[in-house]
Amino acid sequence: MFDATEYDFYAAVIVGLFSAGHCFGMCGGIVGAFSNNLPLHHQHALKYKLLYILSYNCGRIVSYCIAGALIGYSFGFFALKSAIFLQIIKLFSGLMLVVIGLYIGRWLNLVQKTEVIGKLIWPLIMPLGKRFIPFSTPLSAFPFGVIWGWLPCGLVYTTLTWAAASANATSGAQIMLGFGLGTLPALFALGLFSTYLNQLLSHVWFRTVGALLIICYGLNITITSLNMLIN
Repeated sequence: MFDATEYDFYAAVIVGLFSAGHCFGMCGGIVGAFSNNLPLHHQHALKYKLLYILSYNCGRIVSYCIAGALIGYSFGFFALKSAIFLQIIKLFSGLMLVVIGLYIGRWLNLVQKTEVIGKLIWPLIMPLGKRFIPFSTPLSAFPFGVIWGWLPCGLVYTTLTWAAASANATSGAQIMLGFGLGTLPALFALGLFSTYLNQLLSHVWFRTVGALLIICYGLNITITSLNMLIN
C-alpha cells in the first residue's frame, strides 16, 4: 500500500470535482438567488458577475478551511494521547471516502444521511447571511460566502471526517481547500454554461471513473489503518 496521506490534497480536489452533480442540486437555488441580488448595472456584465462569483466562492472555501483546521487540530489533540484512536479515525475516514465514491457512482446514497447534523444548527446561522444582501460590490459577496459555506451538505461533512483523520490543523485545512477548489468549476458554471458541464460530469463513464478512483483511495486508507491496528 502506498502512503495515501501524501496525496490527500489532490484526492480532495478529485472528490470536489466529481461532486458536481450534488453541487448543482444543493447550490443551484442559492446561486440563482445570488444572481438576483447583484446590482442591476452588474447583472448583465460577465466580468462583474464572475468577480461576484469568485468572491462568494472564496468566502465559501475559507469556511471549509476553517472547519478543516478546527477538526484536524481537535482530533490531533486526542491522537497524541492514543495512536489507536488515530488509526480508528483514519479507518472511519477511509470508509467515508468509499461512501462518497458509491454516492458519486450513484450506486448507494448514504451521504445525505449526514445532513441532519447541520440542519439543527443551520437555522441559527442562515439569518446572518441575509444581512449581506443585496450586494453592493464584489467584495461584499465574500462574507456571504463565508456564512453559506456552513450550509448543511453531506459531502462536506463526509470530507470533514477525512480532515479529522489528518489529526493536524494544516493538513485538515489543506484537505478542505482541495475539496473546495474541486467544486469551483461546477459552481462557476451555474448560470453560465451549467447545462453542458452537468451533462459532461454526469456522463456514466466520467462519473464511474471518478467514483472508482475515490473508492480505491478510500479502500487504501481503510486497509492501511486495519493493518496498523492489527499489527
